[in-house]
Amino acid sequence: MATMEECRSALDKLSDNLSRAEGDVRAAAALDRSLSCHITDLDVTFAGRLRSGRIEVHDTAPGPPREKAQIRLAMKGDDLVAMVDGELNFAKAWASGRIRLEASFRDLLRLRTLL
Repeated sequence: MATMEECRSALDKLSDNLSRAEGDVRAAAALDRSLSCHITDLDVTFAGRLRSGRIEVHDTAPGPPREKAQIRLAMKGDDLVAMVDGELNFAKAWASGRIRLEASFRDLLRLRTLL
C-alpha cells in the first residue's frame, strides 16, 4: 500500500508531467478548477487547484473531501502511483471503476484529451 508521502510525490510528478505537456494535452490541462483527490485506502484527501497546467495541493485532510471540488478524483494510493508511473492506463482504470473522476460535462469533455 502506497504511503501518504508516495501519493503526494505522485501528485507532484503528475503536475510536472502536465506542465511539460504540449498541444491538446496542454490545452486540456490549462483549466482553472478546484481539485480533490481522495486516496480511499488511506482515507485522506489532497485538495487544491488545477491551474495553468499544474496541480497545486493546498491542503491534506483525513477522510473524504470536505468541500465539493469542481474536479474530483478518488482511487487507491497504489493506483495513483501506478498511473503516474505509466503502469496503469487511466482510461481503462476509470472504465473499470478503479479510479473515479467526477466533473461537469464541459470539464469532462476538455479532460478527455488527458485520458
